[in-house]
Amino acid sequence: MSVDKEKMLAGELYKDSAPDLVAERRHCQALLDKFNVTTAEQTDERRTVLQDLLGGIGDGSWIMPRFQCDYGYLITLGRNSFLNYDAILMDCAKITIGDDVSIGPRAQLLTALHPVEDHELRRQRWETAAPIAIGNNVWLGGGVIVCAGVTIGDNAVIGAGSVVTRDVPPAVLAAGNPCRVIRQLPTE
Repeated sequence: MSVDKEKMLAGELYKDSAPDLVAERRHCQALLDKFNVTTAEQTDERRTVLQDLLGGIGDGSWIMPRFQCDYGYLITLGRNSFLNYDAILMDCAKITIGDDVSIGPRAQLLTALHPVEDHELRRQRWETAAPIAIGNNVWLGGGVIVCAGVTIGDNAVIGAGSVVTRDVPPAVLAAGNPCRVIRQLPTE
């Protein structure tokens, strides 16, 4: 394992041009190429590719093509969860999706970060990453963007088109850009 991969996994500054990271992304893309050309009748083939690609996928969970990610193995998907069309999961850090989660079309879960204060580091292509955690029974509407380092609590609902820049507590309806809590949801 390269120093850059170790730094990526530790949330430290790294360069994604390290040969092992490039090779892992190419391997991931090859699996995604197979997945994204499957037909609706090829559910077994889709499942097999997802099992090879992801860090874990629970029983009853599925992803609709077109699906994109960087590495795959840093993503775990719980039981009975669903990612709709055109999901983009930039998994430079762990992405954990709980059980019974529904993620609308064109959602983006983005763990990558680039230096804000130091433009030279940004120009030199340094980056970091922070994990994303989605609790159980969460619904992300279509086009939701979840930023690096965010945790969304169990039973939360995120309105379509929201940009989630900070943690969302359990059992709330939250929406907007930036996403904010609108109201508490019933817990029973």
